[in-house]
Amino acid sequence: MSQVNRSVSARLLLAAGSLVAVASGTVVPAAAQAQGPVPGRSGDHLVVTVAGTGASDGTHELTCHPAGGDHPDPAGACAALDGGTRWGRDLFAPDAPGGLCTMQYGGPATAHVTGTWAGRPVDARFDRGDGCAIARWNRFVPLLPDVRAQGLGA
Repeated sequence: MSQVNRSVSARLLLAAGSLVAVASGTVVPAAAQAQGPVPGRSGDHLVVTVAGTGASDGTHELTCHPAGGDHPDPAGACAALDGGTRWGRDLFAPDAPGGLCTMQYGGPATAHVTGTWAGRPVDARFDRGDGCAIARWNRFVPLLPDVRAQGLGA
């Protein structure tokens, strides 16, 4: 290999190494600054606010592992959430847009869930405005109240 080609190769190698060093340097400090769990509080902690259901309206706290809080069914809610949790999947993500949903109204019930589940922040909203939203709500019973039992919708 000629002296010029070696010089160019060396520069490219040095530039690539510098980029790797810079990239890894920006990732490590961000990870180092990540906050851990709040002392005295479980890693799985949710606040559930429900409106428009009548009897089940209000705000409740839920902790899991161990199950607790003032939620009406902490053990059932934690078990249901555990059963739906899959590594790499956001349990609380909304349904994908563009899905085919039945045009049925499930009532005025709404819910807002915030907190942390499986190490991820949660800020999820629920309603019963169409068939997809009703099915999503029903997947989260007993975290959310079973409005079918209250006669408030499908």
